[in-house]
Amino acid sequence: MFSHDRNSAKMYARIGVETAVDSASPHKLILMLLEGALLSVSSASGLMREKRTEEKGAAISKAIDIIANGLKLSLVNTGTDSSIRGQLESLYDYMTARLMHANQYNDLSALDEVSGLLGDIKSAWDGIADDPAVLATVRRAA
Repeated sequence: MFSHDRNSAKMYARIGVETAVDSASPHKLILMLLEGALLSVSSASGLMREKRTEEKGAAISKAIDIIANGLKLSLVNTGTDSSIRGQLESLYDYMTARLMHANQYNDLSALDEVSGLLGDIKSAWDGIADDPAVLATVRRAA
């Protein structure tokens, strides 16, 4: 009985996320990716502390996937200045390497570092949310 309720709740949550993604602006999609990566890194940190190795690895893998296949690939479709794009690509590669290091060596400080970097990027994206000129550029590039 309870497993049916949990499955229904998971399905309902997934539909809610899919609906949010379908209706989100390009700016909001990047924010959603950043939030997802931050959540996965935070989860990995807690799981690492609890010595739940398999689940920690899955959370880190999810964060890597979001960074490499979400955030980094999103740079291709934007009208971002090539020097800024290159810097972000390098930063995303660095974060991916640090996450792999954290997974292999159970290094909480590497997870904290990546969380801080993601938080800084998210703060910058939050800051441009109210700038109509920046948002117009993001929309045109999408």
